[in-house]
Amino acid sequence: MNKIVSKRFFSENVAEIIVEAPLIARSRKAGHFVIVRVDKNSERMPLTISDADIENGTITLVVQRIGVSSSKLCALEAGDTIADLVGPLGKATDIRKFGTVVCACGGVGAAPMLPIAQALKAAGNRVITVLAARNKDLIILHEQLAAVSDDVIVMTDDGSMGQKGLVTEGVEQVINREQVDKCVTIGPAVMMKFVALTTKKYGIPTEASLNTIMVDGTGMCGACRVTVGGKTKFVCVDGPEFDAHEVDFNEMLSRLGQYKSAEVVAYETYHAHSTTTDSGQEIASEGTSQKIDVQDVAPFVGTAKDRVVIPRVKMNELEPAARVQSLYQEVNQGLTFEQAVTEAHRCLNCKKPTCVDGCPVNINIPGFIKQLEVGNVLGAAQVISESSTLPAVCGRVCPQEKQCEAQCIHLKMGHEAVAIGYLERFVADHASVKVESGKVRIGKKVAVVGSGPAGLAFAGDMAKNGYDVTVFEALHEIGGVLKYGIPEFRLPNRIVDKEIAGLRALGVHFETDTIVGKTINVDELMSAGYAGVFVGSGAGLPRFMGIPGENLNGVMSCNEYLTRVNLMRAALADSDTPVLKAKNVAVIGGGNTAMDAVRTAKRLGAERAIVVYRRSEDEMPARVEEVRHAKEEGIEFMTLHNPIEYHADETGRVKEAVLQVMELGEPDESGRRSPIAVEGKVVVLPVDLVIVSVGVSPNPLIPSSVNGLEISRRGTIVVNDQMQSSIPTLFAGGDIVRGGATVILAMSDGRKAAKEMHDYLSK
Repeated sequence: MNKIVSKRFFSENVAEIIVEAPLIARSRKAGHFVIVRVDKNSERMPLTISDADIENGTITLVVQRIGVSSSKLCALEAGDTIADLVGPLGKATDIRKFGTVVCACGGVGAAPMLPIAQALKAAGNRVITVLAARNKDLIILHEQLAAVSDDVIVMTDDGSMGQKGLVTEGVEQVINREQVDKCVTIGPAVMMKFVALTTKKYGIPTEASLNTIMVDGTGMCGACRVTVGGKTKFVCVDGPEFDAHEVDFNEMLSRLGQYKSAEVVAYETYHAHSTTTDSGQEIASEGTSQKIDVQDVAPFVGTAKDRVVIPRVKMNELEPAARVQSLYQEVNQGLTFEQAVTEAHRCLNCKKPTCVDGCPVNINIPGFIKQLEVGNVLGAAQVISESSTLPAVCGRVCPQEKQCEAQCIHLKMGHEAVAIGYLERFVADHASVKVESGKVRIGKKVAVVGSGPAGLAFAGDMAKNGYDVTVFEALHEIGGVLKYGIPEFRLPNRIVDKEIAGLRALGVHFETDTIVGKTINVDELMSAGYAGVFVGSGAGLPRFMGIPGENLNGVMSCNEYLTRVNLMRAALADSDTPVLKAKNVAVIGGGNTAMDAVRTAKRLGAERAIVVYRRSEDEMPARVEEVRHAKEEGIEFMTLHNPIEYHADETGRVKEAVLQVMELGEPDESGRRSPIAVEGKVVVLPVDLVIVSVGVSPNPLIPSSVNGLEISRRGTIVVNDQMQSSIPTLFAGGDIVRGGATVILAMSDGRKAAKEMHDYLSK
């Protein structure tokens, strides 16, 4: 897969590459694109598919050498393999009989235009292609376009081929000589802008295929957003084609230049060295778990009163001054063996353990703590493994203070709760349990969409039940939000990878770079013999506030920011993916994701990193520990403030945020007091980077691709009490059902869905 079959150069910097990609070739339509990642250090690049050969299982890409990653791709030869290739993405071109259609393309825009022109011609349209470039050497695919067009007009800036002039002059020639019913334009953004201005004069409907910056390409990050008709749209899922007369091209042009300075430096550095190094990507998360001398411990002989008065253990932590220097060193260092055993002594082993009721996956908490109390770390791990697939993850990121620990009897007695999360983490870090799959394979296959916590929990339980499980992940790494959303100073990748390795040992198979709903659909999975499908695709679409200036350079979603840093390793010198660094950073929101972003910004050198939240700190949904860590690291908090507008500097980058001062009124539906604007009170905050973390919406890829699937008004998949959708063999859980969920709640959904699907398929 992803093997290059052939390569040729149209010009010095434009290459045509044919790649093995049978699933994409079969599914692609005119207008679709792919995301390419050349090697482990490369950024994710969108490239439009110019042709496909279903019989040979290949797709054709045309790439222009303009940056580091595109240069790497152009340097590959036949026989080489591209690290990651995912698609087809975007919406297909609307192909029907319009009448006479002008296809206006410039430079490499001829490549994506070719399949569109072919399809328009096949639909019975008169197709006139206007092909433009600076000179004849940059004109590509002329013969191929001529073969599917009724007429081809070539325009070059210098007159070296065809007519001398701009693409707009060619378009206007056609309009002046005959009736034109529609125009499609693809090329540089500035070219599409002027084509749109030209056709608007004549009232000709015009579609533009936009080439915005992307990171994931599946709607998750929001980097590709544009303003169309006054509304924010995401090019990767809403486009790439839009009404050209409604596109804010000036805004788009500005956003295309957002990383220009960083890209220039990277490109110059790349060409200054004959080879690149991989050292940066090899930086591993610094280990925090110590090797311990496990030994049997004599049973605690004290009374319940003796247990209660034992002080709660304090987590060993890096000092703030040290922790802000590293993105990859974990803040919480874990407990020692002695600390863990002493904390275990605090457990009263209640006859009715309410802590278990507070755990969404119902871990036998007193059971594992009793094993730990006598030094049996492996026994403790075995108890946890009966209920949890990801204990090392949950021990780090679950809000225990709102779940299991909130139900601890110690609180009713006026003491601190047992540190259940700390103990779970200790056990998971220091004991490895080999969980056996079902002794008898039952001969049934199930598919899992998404490798986040819901999908992983489901996969683990179904593998234990004897099913053959395949997990399909859209990104190039397994882990979902655990990898792209949570920084390594809170959840190291090595921990996630360890948990995934355990699932592989169970027999779970993982397929990356596969988008269910695009690369392959649910009906095809069923036809391939999968007895059931679990959807845990998450809530990927970032929300924005819809306020003036929100699409300025330097204003981005939290998903984009964290994905660049966490998944794409943008902060490392060897990474081709850029990230904006700033002196004054404001993060809008008060959840754990907002804390992750603001603490990341501090580690990337921000002089001021500020949380802006519209309620008070008491209403802040972030974990208390995360807020404490943030404050220790020098993060500022502006509570009871809400942005209402952003202003730009002379370059188009955000320079200040206008904040409305708020006060708290009556509680809303969630029980939190509603924020109310204080009339006439605003604050202007100087900023050069704004990270918006105000929630996410369900990813539309699955809901929009499955016929007969019941979807809520919020875009979530509707399920019954058994996590079963309107399609009996399709179950779902996590964010795609809830709209937003913690890791442990998503895991709970996955486990419940596994039980219910097993029961359903066993009938």
